Amino acid sequence: MLQILMLNGIQQRRNSFEDGVYGTTCPIPPGKNFTYIMQVKDQIGSFYYFPSLGFHKAAGGFGGIRILSRPRIPVPFDEPADDFTVLIGDWYKSNHTDLKAILDRGHKLPNPDGILINGHGPNGSTFTVEQGKTYRLRISNVGLQNSHNFRIQNHRMKLVEVEGTHTVQQMYSSLDIHCGQSYSVLITADQPGQDYYIVVSSRFSAPILTTTGVLHYTNSEGKVSGPIPGGPTIQVDWSLNQARSIRTNLTASGPRPNPQGSYHYGMINTSRTIIIQSSAGRVDGKQRYGLNGVSFKPADTPLKLADYFNIGGVFRVGSISDRPQGRRLHLDTAVMGADYRTFVEIVFQNPEDIVQSYHLDGYQFFVVGMDGGVWSEASRKGYNLHDGVARSTIQVYPKSWSALYVPLDNVGMWNVRTEFWARQYLGQQFYLRVYTNSGSIRDEFPIPKNARLCGRAVGRHTRPL
Repeated sequence: MLQILMLNGIQQRRNSFEDGVYGTTCPIPPGKNFTYIMQVKDQIGSFYYFPSLGFHKAAGGFGGIRILSRPRIPVPFDEPADDFTVLIGDWYKSNHTDLKAILDRGHKLPNPDGILINGHGPNGSTFTVEQGKTYRLRISNVGLQNSHNFRIQNHRMKLVEVEGTHTVQQMYSSLDIHCGQSYSVLITADQPGQDYYIVVSSRFSAPILTTTGVLHYTNSEGKVSGPIPGGPTIQVDWSLNQARSIRTNLTASGPRPNPQGSYHYGMINTSRTIIIQSSAGRVDGKQRYGLNGVSFKPADTPLKLADYFNIGGVFRVGSISDRPQGRRLHLDTAVMGADYRTFVEIVFQNPEDIVQSYHLDGYQFFVVGMDGGVWSEASRKGYNLHDGVARSTIQVYPKSWSALYVPLDNVGMWNVRTEFWARQYLGQQFYLRVYTNSGSIRDEFPIPKNARLCGRAVGRHTRPL
């Protein structure tokens, strides 16, 4: 089975050749292995990996990624007693090939069958703690479509990091974690010695799915008991207000010793506004999804290779507009052009009745606003231009918008996609080509010497060193 591995949230510096999506990277053949050669941008924090080709994500293969702060760079909280990776996500009992076949026939998938915590069903995952000590949980929603609410019976969580940004440290009784997102929390084992439910339930779905894990005290005198703690279900305002409360800790260091707040994104003028709007429809009698009227059609050659080797006829820059055009949904290999070192505003507009979740490869962006209704220039009056959180995956609530500021400081071909995986597979994605004609390795590294070549790039040469 051909395979590509995606490192979700990892920003490959000046190199999108091995970004881990089909638009940049040739698949690994069955029975073979591949070593990714990359330099990560200045990053710390919590991320995860998954198989990105086809519908392989539905088969599992997830794992957590931790990037630790360098020695002597202060972290804004004491070293925890232990550090746990918690991967949550909805799950189908059907094989990924069967799910893919349903989509290929032009149909929608049924609702997921359940939720897993670290690959296990109800009470299958246990996290052991010692009374009086504090622990870090790195929670990632690796699922296929649903937002999830995460909570621990009788324990409150202190949010400390979101996708590489140290946050203002606030206490939460539960957290909404949308598809593709990662959060770090601290919990203190300050309750009587027994076992407690860890609860994950779906949000904005029908039916509501729920699963449990166990927080086990080493001096526990009893198993989990009592009713499973309830959580929010379909309340959008509750989730929106929580999302707005998540802000950057301006005085904390990030990957470097200087404070995160030393970059004043709100004082930089944007040079361009990109508005991205989702849509759903049927093309040639089959269900498809798109952005700005274009449903992405994979090419026969990774786009980055075609760009590097000047192979014509693979894609066209500008095949997707930077504003909704009201056009009928159609198929194309959607690539949007952007200039290197520009500072842009991106607005995701969601006219549909579901929560959407979008990821931008190669970058962190600043979340400056989100609200209900249709975005307009007047919406900027409510922007957070001071301490909006920097992250790589953003939710957009039903009939709502979310706005981002992005410094385009990373040359390459970068995937912009929904994290609702069936919609991604059926076209709700495009590539942002951040370009400079300098030809300097200061701006973009040469193609890695071990880069796989496929499609029309077969027979070309990478480089001798």
